[in-house]
Amino acid sequence: MQLAFDDFAASPYTSWTQKVRVMSENWVARNLFCPACGFDSIEPHRTNRPVADFFCTRCKDGFELKSKSGKQGRKVPDGAYRTMVDRIQGLDNPNLFLLSYDRARLRVTDVDIVPKQFFTNAIIERRKPLPVSARRFGWEGCNILIHLIPSAGRISLIRQGLLVPQHEVLSAWNRTLFLREQTNASRGWLLNVMRCVEDLARERFTLVELYSSCELVPRHSGFDRLDLARL
Repeated sequence: MQLAFDDFAASPYTSWTQKVRVMSENWVARNLFCPACGFDSIEPHRTNRPVADFFCTRCKDGFELKSKSGKQGRKVPDGAYRTMVDRIQGLDNPNLFLLSYDRARLRVTDVDIVPKQFFTNAIIERRKPLPVSARRFGWEGCNILIHLIPSAGRISLIRQGLLVPQHEVLSAWNRTLFLREQTNASRGWLLNVMRCVEDLARERFTLVELYSSCELVPRHSGFDRLDLARL
């Protein structure tokens, strides 16, 4: 696998935003396997698709790509808020590639995949509507709150410039596929409990300790402490 971007692919463009979009998409198409089924490549959509950038020709899973210079932050900007919420309700949203790169060296440093079953309303933040002066006055975008996703939902493919073995990626992917079979309410509850357990950072704990951990969950995460009675 080559970690360097192919800057020649972006030579027709002058805007850095356009250049990095072309270089990162070109890099993914040339280097990444499908983390869902292990097929040796994923294909870019040839038509202008508003949802997914790539798809696997074998398992048909879709993937969106978000690239950033340097480390990924706590939030990732995305498209229209209402469109995102509707996609989540139907589990039609694509899986999300998070690609980090070194701008000076034009080189990929990290790639994570967030499987689509980890998307709930709780991790989607509505942005302020565009002002009157904007061309799309009133349009509402959204942010994906990456820091609210349990660690099981951020699977590394490349970590600090090193390739993660494919069998580890596929194993991590398969461990959480059961979440796709849950209703939206059940899936959201399970993901919030997973986050609470991670906050405890121990293998054995009491229910009281779990309650205390869940007090650390932000209110906007949608977590209801009374749901712990279901345990």
